[in-house]
Amino acid sequence: MMLLQEMQFTSIQSLPLLCISLFSIFILYSIAKRKSLSKSTGKLIPSPPKLPIIGNLHQLTSVYHQSLYSLSLKYGPLMLFHFGEVPWLIISSSEMACDVMRTYDLTFASRPSAVVADILRYGDLAFEPYGEDWRQLKKIFTIHLMSTKKLMSYKTIREEEVRNLIVNIGSYVSSLNNIPIELSKILFSFMIDVTCKAVSGKFIMEEQRYDMLREVVEENFCLISRFSIGDLFPSFSWLEGFVGLSRRAIRNRKKWELLFEEVIQAHVQSEEKNKGGDNFVDVLLSLKDDPSINPPLTMDQMKGLIVDAFAAGIDTTYVTVDWAMSELIKNPKIMNKLQEEVRGTVKYGDMVTSEDLNQMGYLKAVIKEILRLHPPIPLLLPRESMEECEINGFTIPKGTKVIINAWAIGREAKSWEAPDEFMPERFIGSQVDYKGNDFQLIPFGSGRRICPGILFATATAELALANMIHHFDWELPSGMGPEEFDMTESPGFSVHRKDELELVVKKSRPHII
Repeated sequence: MMLLQEMQFTSIQSLPLLCISLFSIFILYSIAKRKSLSKSTGKLIPSPPKLPIIGNLHQLTSVYHQSLYSLSLKYGPLMLFHFGEVPWLIISSSEMACDVMRTYDLTFASRPSAVVADILRYGDLAFEPYGEDWRQLKKIFTIHLMSTKKLMSYKTIREEEVRNLIVNIGSYVSSLNNIPIELSKILFSFMIDVTCKAVSGKFIMEEQRYDMLREVVEENFCLISRFSIGDLFPSFSWLEGFVGLSRRAIRNRKKWELLFEEVIQAHVQSEEKNKGGDNFVDVLLSLKDDPSINPPLTMDQMKGLIVDAFAAGIDTTYVTVDWAMSELIKNPKIMNKLQEEVRGTVKYGDMVTSEDLNQMGYLKAVIKEILRLHPPIPLLLPRESMEECEINGFTIPKGTKVIINAWAIGREAKSWEAPDEFMPERFIGSQVDYKGNDFQLIPFGSGRRICPGILFATATAELALANMIHHFDWELPSGMGPEEFDMTESPGFSVHRKDELELVVKKSRPHII
């Protein structure tokens, strides 16, 4: 007993010494890291002054992309920023983005490791490091899941679910008298419905699975939008299991697993699979035993592609339409102009179809302007250099982690007149597009790592917005004017408005069905 007490007392006495030792190791590590970076770069990249241990974290507000944009105005479009121990290269101009995503696209084609992403990703397309596995996954996604032919097969799903959306909104017109509807929630549910049908048919839309899907998707975005302790302080990564996000990520992964097992097993046993169904799961199951896919597609890779489809497909389009309605309600002249175009193109009472969209130049300009001001993911998914290169006279070492601030690039004064104003007219007669060739507008990225679901997302957003504008008139809640409507952004991986959108539906167009 005495021996045990002595051991406990000795342990307590040695705790301060242990802390001092750990702190000393950390300081030596930081100095060595800094010297190594300086030696490899030669000319030092502009960087805001940092503090010991936390680096530049004290200079971040909760809305990261806005903080980094403000700092870039002082330190330049190529800036070194220390997230804790780890230096990151922040890109905030179209010129530098072109260097990363075109000139040195292959060099920066990989993804850095991240605690939460590594737990959640399975072996997906979005976070997979560059290599043979990633190339095969991209080939499968672009040829078998998002080809032009496949996108045409999703047209029916989009139009059917947009019709359901309009009927749903219309039901509130007759039941509510000038009471605002919760449009953000309606739009989020709509995008879950569209994505569910495209990915797994109707199976997942049963209430219990539907609620679980909503929960895991929201938790995914919450987790990915945060840095875990192992990401910020690699020398203290051993603390991850105690105070990091890894336990939450593991719990969410288990929920994904449960959902996947039910979905995949149902498709294996269903007649749809034997008939060669059109949804993601059926296509992936048919490829699993395809001899032309070499090496064979694994179950984890299948799950990863499904996660990508759910996570990216739901939030990207929902956020775009939500911001579009927010900007239009705040700018009634633009709302009226868009309604005139849509209602002048499509007959009173008819649904706007996918073919009608090609005649709506102003609608497409509105969507482009939304993606410029409100890119769904303002800080594009991070990249990592696979070899040394030079950008703007600075040597960028192998292994450098890079973040491209698409939100800042959309506000670059040299590219855009009155960059903070919502002005769709800027795109009328302009060839600038969001498909990765014009680096002043890169909401979906560019190069090898461009979002492969770009056409599905934008087609769905255009169709939903056009029909909402065509069939209804919209107003702010009673007593609120456009100047009082708050456009403040909330923090997160994707950019939402701080407040959920609630609007009054004033008039429904008859004979929708």
